[in-house]
Amino acid sequence: ETKKLKPSVPSSNEFGDCIFIDVEENKTSLDQPVPMFLEETEVVSEVEMEDIIIEEPIVDIDGCDTKNPLAVVEYVEDLHAYYKNMEKFSCVSPNYMDQQSDVNEKMRAILIDWLIEVHDKFDLMGETLFLTVNLIDRFLSQQTVMRKKLQLVGLVAMLLACKYEEVSVPIVGDLILISDKAYSRKEVLEMERLMLNTLQFNMSFPTPYVFMKRFLKAAQSDKKLELLSFFLIELALVEYEMLKFQPSLLAAAAIYTAQCSLNGYKQWSKTCEWHSSYTEDQLLECSRLMVGFHEKAATGKLTGVHRKYCTSKFGYTAKCEAAKFLLQTQQQP
Repeated sequence: ETKKLKPSVPSSNEFGDCIFIDVEENKTSLDQPVPMFLEETEVVSEVEMEDIIIEEPIVDIDGCDTKNPLAVVEYVEDLHAYYKNMEKFSCVSPNYMDQQSDVNEKMRAILIDWLIEVHDKFDLMGETLFLTVNLIDRFLSQQTVMRKKLQLVGLVAMLLACKYEEVSVPIVGDLILISDKAYSRKEVLEMERLMLNTLQFNMSFPTPYVFMKRFLKAAQSDKKLELLSFFLIELALVEYEMLKFQPSLLAAAAIYTAQCSLNGYKQWSKTCEWHSSYTEDQLLECSRLMVGFHEKAATGKLTGVHRKYCTSKFGYTAKCEAAKFLLQTQQQP
């Protein structure tokens, strides 16, 4: 006589298949499947520790700001998705200088290096500098400018950026003074009108700054990493060849390079990759160029960024060693 299953043990699931089979019942029923004993289960489930791959978790970087209305946690992902879609419209052709007959990339570099110092002396907001450079490049890509007017373009671009970003805006007279009275008030206002009309009053484009703030948060940065990242990206602002990279990639590469410089090894977390949408391999070309700029920052004629970050205000960041090992990996076959 076949032994009945214990009432406490379920004999079937909702699909009618037997889940648990009494061991004693199987002794009398040869056509029943052989039960899986506890010892066998333990053997099957044994896995070597070296075969276990633990995936790095993606950190919720906005969780700590849920009660901060200024962090707009509900919308921040949508905002940055919008920035990512819009950034291509803020970019200019990396060869736009070809259409300029009287100015070139070296003059652009001199202008921006000088404006970085002016920006620091006026103690303006970080976004103002990035918007100033964006306005200069977008204007020069559409309008032919004479050499003697190039400094005026830079001054007016900074004036417009200040009007857009700052609470307290430098007056026109201050800008005329720092240019050693090279231009009159009338010339400043005429250039302002020309620039706004040329750009069709389009001022709201994402610059590297908005991506820097987001990616630094993803990197869980401290003040040291933040300062070094901005030092590297300001060095990149001066260089005409860096126009071939989109603002978000410049920001991600600056933070990646700064992490490598401070830690002495490659570091790009899954959280950084997720929020930036760039892998480490995608950043290497831009990052290696930044390392080169870092190495020669104190030499040559354009040392404005280096001098700025050699002060106590910026934590003597410029004295940090460059991540030269990134260049060495490039040389390997």
